[in-house]
Amino acid sequence: MSDDERVLVVGCGAIGALFAAHLAQLGGLEVWAFDAAADHVAAIDRDGLRITGAAELRARVRATTDPTAIPPCAFGIVATKSTVTADAIATTAGALANAAVCSVQNGLGNEEEIAAHVPRVIRGATIAAGHAVAPGVVEMDVAGSTWIGPFEPKSASMSEISWLAERLSASGMPTEALADARGAQWAKVLFNASTNGIAALTGMTQGQLCEFGPTRALVSALLDEGLAVAAANGVTITADLEQMVDESAVAGRDHQPSTLQDVLAHRPTEIDALNGGVARFGRAAGVATPLHDAILALVKARERTV
Repeated sequence: MSDDERVLVVGCGAIGALFAAHLAQLGGLEVWAFDAAADHVAAIDRDGLRITGAAELRARVRATTDPTAIPPCAFGIVATKSTVTADAIATTAGALANAAVCSVQNGLGNEEEIAAHVPRVIRGATIAAGHAVAPGVVEMDVAGSTWIGPFEPKSASMSEISWLAERLSASGMPTEALADARGAQWAKVLFNASTNGIAALTGMTQGQLCEFGPTRALVSALLDEGLAVAAANGVTITADLEQMVDESAVAGRDHQPSTLQDVLAHRPTEIDALNGGVARFGRAAGVATPLHDAILALVKARERTV
């Protein structure tokens, strides 16, 4: 198998598992997955990677906790939590030394971390969502589109971006290659930053926080504040974020946003890359973000008390 036919998924948790399992359905493509969870990797090696819910798949993926066991790969997909991006990409950089590496993570700042270790980077955003059920098993809560494009300071070529988009789409993960993916990325960031923190603080699911008037109004206020930051940074968002929120409340009514999942599991959250990321870009552009600052502070406090 040549390097050109290998893809490494870094982080085979909820989102990474969805990408790895789908890509593994394609003939002629060798899919590797690196994950630090030994029980999860052992279950994948023993029984295959199983996806339930919005998709029903069982895939043979070459999973490992040992980065030295991974052969050179032409493409990487980073799907770890933003809290461990730097460590994860540094650990797997040897297998990605000549690769184009795509982030499908939450928040802002992941591509910069990745670019410090690999030659070419792809900016990405995905609406697909899921959660771990058991070692080797992930439930797909929401089947959604993915958008990928250049990370301008250190970009992969458009031919590489298109190659990956075509393979992902063929595997059942609809993906669009864009000449400028900043709008798609920021749309996802603002969507998450307007809902995840509220869910983490209240325990509400996606549907519940949208059905309750006061929290739904807070979602809109957070969106407005974030859109002002995006505009000040030259990012054009064409998606209707209010519609995205309303549709998510129906399609994923019982979905627990990832920040709530993290709080309940006593894990560090990605709030620094979500509301914290919006606030950082706001400060850089001279735009006040009092609501995002408040959500950031409250979720950080919540992390200390659960």
